[in-house]
Amino acid sequence: MSEFVGPDRTAILEALDRVSDPKSGKGLTSAGLVRGLVLRGGRVAFMLEVAPADIDLYRAVRDRAETALADVDGVETAQVVLTTELQSPSAPSAAPRMPDLKVSPRRPLPGETPPARRARVAEDPGAALHPMVDAERPPHVRKVIAVASGKGGVGKSTVSVNLAAAFAALGQRVGLLDADIYGPSAPTMLGVDGDPTFDAEKRLNPMEAWGVKVMSIGFIVEPGTANIWRGPMASSALRSLMNSNWGTEAEPLDVLVIDLPPGTGDIQLTLVQKLKMDGVVIVSTPQEIALIDARRAAQMFDKTGAPILGVVENMAYFADSSGARIPIFGTGGARAEAEKLGVPLLAEIPIEVALREACDAGRPLVATNPESPAAQAFLDLARKLT
Repeated sequence: MSEFVGPDRTAILEALDRVSDPKSGKGLTSAGLVRGLVLRGGRVAFMLEVAPADIDLYRAVRDRAETALADVDGVETAQVVLTTELQSPSAPSAAPRMPDLKVSPRRPLPGETPPARRARVAEDPGAALHPMVDAERPPHVRKVIAVASGKGGVGKSTVSVNLAAAFAALGQRVGLLDADIYGPSAPTMLGVDGDPTFDAEKRLNPMEAWGVKVMSIGFIVEPGTANIWRGPMASSALRSLMNSNWGTEAEPLDVLVIDLPPGTGDIQLTLVQKLKMDGVVIVSTPQEIALIDARRAAQMFDKTGAPILGVVENMAYFADSSGARIPIFGTGGARAEAEKLGVPLLAEIPIEVALREACDAGRPLVATNPESPAAQAFLDLARKLT
C-alpha cells in the first residue's frame, strides 16, 4: 500500500497567491496575509488576520482562499480562520515606550565603598494594567475559570484537566481551553486527537473526551512541531481558540476551564483583555521559589479585575505505605500564601504515581480512579468552585 502524500507547501502558497488581496492588489501570499500555515496530512489551514474594520471586506476573500486550497492536489480539508488584529478599546491610548532607567541610593555593605546610585527600571505608566471593562464571556458560557501559575512545572495542566473532568463527573457541561500555545498538553492528558471542524459561523468545534469539550492548538498543528511564533501570532491563534463553538442556547456550557501557560506575558494579557473571567485559581507547589512566581501571577490578575478564587497546592505531600504524609517539597507554604492574599487554600493535591500514569495515558484520574486521594481532592475542589 502506498503511503499517503500530503499537499506540497509550495503549491499551497502559489494557489493562495492567485487569490487577490482587495486592499493591496497583491496575492495573499505576497501580501503577507497567510499566517500560521499548517499542513497536517490532507488538512491545510491558516489564519487570515485583518484589521477589525475590514472583517466584512475579507469574508469573501476567505471563501475564495478555501476554494483555492481545496483545488490543490492532496488537500482533503481546507480551513481559513478569519481573525482580527489585537486591539483593546480599554487600553491606554498613549503609545508604548521603553521603560525609563532610574537610579536610587542604597546603603553600602560593611567595608564597601558606597556606590553613588543604583540602576532600577521604573514602571511605564502607559503599560499599567487596569480592569478590562470590554472583556466578554464567550456566547452560551455561564462561568469562566482560569487556572494559572507564575512558574512552569508546578502541575497546572494536571490540575486543569482533572478539574474539568471533576466538573463533568458532577454532572456539569464543561469545556477546557488549552491556552498554552507553545506547549499544549490537553490532547495528551485527555487522550484525544483529531482535526476540529468549523460550524456555519466559521467557529472551531471543540473535540470531546471524558465528558469535556476541549480545544487546543495541539489539534491544529502537526504533532511534535514547535510553534515558532512571535507574540502577535500566538495571540491571534489564542483568539481563534477562545471563539470556539462552546455551547448553544439550548445546551449552554456551565463552566469553561482555561489552562494558562506560566508567566504574565502576551497570552495572559490577550485573555484578560478579551475574555471576562469569573475567577482565577492559582496553582503552586509548597516551596518558596514556586510561591514567588505565584505571587506575580496573582498580582497581574488582581490588577485586571479578575478575582482570585483561591490557591491550590499541588505535590503537597507523598503518602508512604503506612499512610504517613511526607512533605517532599516542604509544608505550609501555599496555605501561608493564601492567607497573605486573603483567599482560601482550595486544595492540597498529593503526589501519586497513579496521577502521573493517568496523565501520561490520557485517562484523567478523576474519571478512571475517583476513589484515589488525588481524585477526591479534585472533586472537592470542583464542588467548592461550583
